[in-house]
Amino acid sequence: MSNQNKMNIPPVKAYFPEEDRKWVTTKIDEMLQSGMLTLSTLGKEFEKEVCQLTGAQYAVAVNSGTSAIEIPLRILDVAGKDVLVPTNTFFATGAAVVHAGGNPVFVDMNPETFAISPENLGKKLTPKTVGVVLVHIAGLVSYQTPEIADWCKKKGLWLLEDAAHAHGSTYKGKHAGTFGIAGTFSFYPTKVITSGEGGVIITNDKKIFEEAQLYRDQGKTSFLTNTHGKMGYNWRLSEPHAAIGLVQLRRLKEILAKRAKIGSFYNEELKNVSFGKPLSIPQEGFTNYYKYIFTPDKPFTDRAAFKKSFKEKTGVSLTGEVYELPLHKQPVFQKWTGGNLAVAEDLCAKHICLPIFPSMTMDEAKHVIASLKEAFHG
Repeated sequence: MSNQNKMNIPPVKAYFPEEDRKWVTTKIDEMLQSGMLTLSTLGKEFEKEVCQLTGAQYAVAVNSGTSAIEIPLRILDVAGKDVLVPTNTFFATGAAVVHAGGNPVFVDMNPETFAISPENLGKKLTPKTVGVVLVHIAGLVSYQTPEIADWCKKKGLWLLEDAAHAHGSTYKGKHAGTFGIAGTFSFYPTKVITSGEGGVIITNDKKIFEEAQLYRDQGKTSFLTNTHGKMGYNWRLSEPHAAIGLVQLRRLKEILAKRAKIGSFYNEELKNVSFGKPLSIPQEGFTNYYKYIFTPDKPFTDRAAFKKSFKEKTGVSLTGEVYELPLHKQPVFQKWTGGNLAVAEDLCAKHICLPIFPSMTMDEAKHVIASLKEAFHG
């Protein structure tokens, strides 16, 4: 493709219409005047609307998706115990287990879903295993999620969902994060909706709800006292972040519709290509298209070089794999590596993610597809 056909398209782009920016600005001005900058009304409203979205009974807002994973793991007392974790996930999933005192046992992925499977979980079960962390990669809730939840119950294990990618995603009408004992979300700027920095824990378990509130605020038994009942941390979500999160939650339906339009176009254009395939969506599932995964039939000689050349020629950024290096290959996790995880090694090295964001135009989407077809046919 010649340089004159370039169209600069980023991999992601936050979506804040003018009226939303004005609302957030007004709310921040109000809180600056009142001095109520943390654990106040907007944070509570944010939690309430997360419950309304997901159908969960309780929600606890925290300062990051990473904290949202670690806090339930502390409450579930993983110290000195094994937790089954997908190897194709972000650092935070495995790190939260380690920071909570547990031992991550890395599990291979199902190539159909990019998620763990009951079969692969069974291969990694140890006498010290107490639970499983399931990650909804790319915003897709695997068709095996109910089966995984049932498998955990039969084995006497809890299931914690890392739904950092999966705002609005469902399977058979059930929202991501509600299949196990708790679910966690990230509101980092690259996510489907953002609060700038932030995360949230959802649960129907009253103990997790009550203790999570203590852990996020230095383990204090009350906001107004200095009596500490838990070894907590400063994991609070500030009111300015809650304001940003609220306005995004209220915009989610529109955001999902815009992402679905681009995702559906990609699906149609790529369903019969000869050089690879997109990740398929379960028949009874709804995905938020957090990432659009495409896996070529042949491995790259050098994926980084391909993406660099593709960007230079077309202007299109192919970044943000999920994930390019599995956790068992990360230097920091060498103490916990768990054998041969060949499927993840292969697919983590092979796939790419196409740009997708709410303000993306159809002309931009067409340029992405035309560029991709030309690159692979070449």
